[in-house]
Amino acid sequence: MSLKRQLLIASLLMLLIPWAGLQFVLELDDALRKQAREQLRDQAVRLADIAGDQLIGQEPVTSDTPVIYVEPVDYAIRLDGYGDEWPGFEEGEATDQWQFPSNDKDSRLKWQAVSEGRHLYLLIRVTNRQPVFFNPGNPGQPHDYLDLWLQAPANTVGKSPSPQSWLIRTPSPGQFYASQADQSDRPDYRVSANWQPLGNNWQIELQLPSPEPGSRLGFTAHWLEDGNNIALGTSTAPLPLLRRRDQHLERQLGQYLNRGQHARVLEPAGWLIASKQAATGPESPEFDELSPLQVLEQISLNALRALVQFYQPAPEAVDLDRMRLAPEEWPSEPLVRHRDGSLWMLTREPVFGGRTLLLEQSLDQLLTLSGSTLGSVIARSTLIIIGLTLVLLGYASWLSWRITRLQRAVNASVDPDGRITSTLPAGRAKDELGQLQHHFSQMIDRLQGYNRYLESFSRRLSHELKTPVAVVRSSLENLAHSQSDEERNQYVERATSATERLSQILNGMSEAARLEQSFDHADNETFDLAVVASQATEAYQALDNGHRIQYRGPDEGCPMHGSPELVVQLLDKLVDNARDFTPNQGLILVQLEKSATDLCLSVFNEGSALPKGGGTDIFDPFVSLRDGQQEGHLGQGLLIVRLIADYHRARVTAANEVEGAIDGVRFRVIIPPANS
Repeated sequence: MSLKRQLLIASLLMLLIPWAGLQFVLELDDALRKQAREQLRDQAVRLADIAGDQLIGQEPVTSDTPVIYVEPVDYAIRLDGYGDEWPGFEEGEATDQWQFPSNDKDSRLKWQAVSEGRHLYLLIRVTNRQPVFFNPGNPGQPHDYLDLWLQAPANTVGKSPSPQSWLIRTPSPGQFYASQADQSDRPDYRVSANWQPLGNNWQIELQLPSPEPGSRLGFTAHWLEDGNNIALGTSTAPLPLLRRRDQHLERQLGQYLNRGQHARVLEPAGWLIASKQAATGPESPEFDELSPLQVLEQISLNALRALVQFYQPAPEAVDLDRMRLAPEEWPSEPLVRHRDGSLWMLTREPVFGGRTLLLEQSLDQLLTLSGSTLGSVIARSTLIIIGLTLVLLGYASWLSWRITRLQRAVNASVDPDGRITSTLPAGRAKDELGQLQHHFSQMIDRLQGYNRYLESFSRRLSHELKTPVAVVRSSLENLAHSQSDEERNQYVERATSATERLSQILNGMSEAARLEQSFDHADNETFDLAVVASQATEAYQALDNGHRIQYRGPDEGCPMHGSPELVVQLLDKLVDNARDFTPNQGLILVQLEKSATDLCLSVFNEGSALPKGGGTDIFDPFVSLRDGQQEGHLGQGLLIVRLIADYHRARVTAANEVEGAIDGVRFRVIIPPANS
């Protein structure tokens, strides 16, 4: 059995404490919710009577009544034609505040209406239309314009007066005044407007004195398109009713709301005419002001709140923060979830005139009450916690003994000089400690294999040295028996070439050895790899006119921690290796790529490809894939590349690739996040 399972079984005993406390809290929460539901329903009846008394004399708005809904704002709108100050306005996007003719959201005409109490503001947009402005020199020329009507409420005898009408047009974008329809040459300074083209749309902001309650307002946009007269707007018979939230009703409802409650009154057509929310309670103190015990209490309360919500009935997702809720969208479940994730208990109650009252109670208040029981649950379970702690302490001591035994076995398998004297027996236990002992056993076996590799390395070296030594010996023997100067010169040249080969072997070995020794004294620093790579590439191109050596990647912004001198040496070896395989005027590409996790430095060269299916590691010593015309290479360059990459904890790979339409080989050095 694994340690995880063993610890899980031991920890399951601890679950008895929260399980008992959770059952108690769930019972308390269910009782509180039932009681709160009854109280909420009784309170909704009282609030519905209050709302009905306030709405007597106001004609209810049904679904067949055209309406322009006016949102309340607490600031004056600046008429600039752009609409940035409008609530919920997003350039080019439909928002909850946009209204459409006959609720047709595909219409090219849409609008918003707001009021701060003194003025009524309209924002009207026509989409997919570039405006044609009025030409005063040629009044009969087709142009875009807007008709606006405002009708006062009916008088005491029930007769509505004739509506006022305005003509809204302008010779150019910007602010202007509307003119009365029957006197188009005289501006009416009460109605201001600003007309602006926006992309492929045009938009008008209007300001006029705030109409009386019960007034009606309509407008129609006109333009000529493809030889057809287009007219889009609100209905004109009758004009749409201006409907806004009743602030007096909201104040009346606010007097009877309890903490954490929210009341809404809706017309039969779903228009919101009152919305009032009571405070949810005092604000929570800042985290820095909490004591450690209070922090623990808050964490426990939040965890308990999540558990209680998990066991509650599934709430109905609703979006009530809109100016209109169609009757089919009204929530029917007693438990709802808002868009912000908060949970509310909801009840509905009819109001005079076919209206509806929606009353909500925040469940945070109930959860706070039920969360107060957490302290008593912890107090009653203290003794159980102490007992289980002693059990876990004994279990931890047993684990410590097993780890100590494993440590002694590892120390006994290696002598003080680092030689492996014995193998480590594989662990018989099936848990993580048994697996760890098994991995230690495998590691010691691999170390023994590495020692054997070092021994084989000496045999490889002797094989590499045997050929040039034999050439020197035979050349000297033949030199002693040669009869002519030509023969003697030939044998001297062969001996000289063999000694040069020996010198190259020794220099290559000493270079790799010096490099490994220099790692202990390397000065690591944080430098910009992009700057190093780009500057080094420029130097390579300046020294080699026979190839096209290019750099691709960022000029800066690639920080790396390591040794810049060693990185340049790594690039030198990769570019030198690329030159040997690249034809004249061929491409050598140094590339640096930056991802979210690591850096990738690569060198691509045009030329012959790596052999497919080769079992030889080209990064091993004395491995070279050059042909016979390139003798003298010992395969030490790529070994140095791998040593430098290993020092920076990077990976180096080689693969055949195509760059554009060029076949070649790419060497990659992938630098991990720890160094990048």
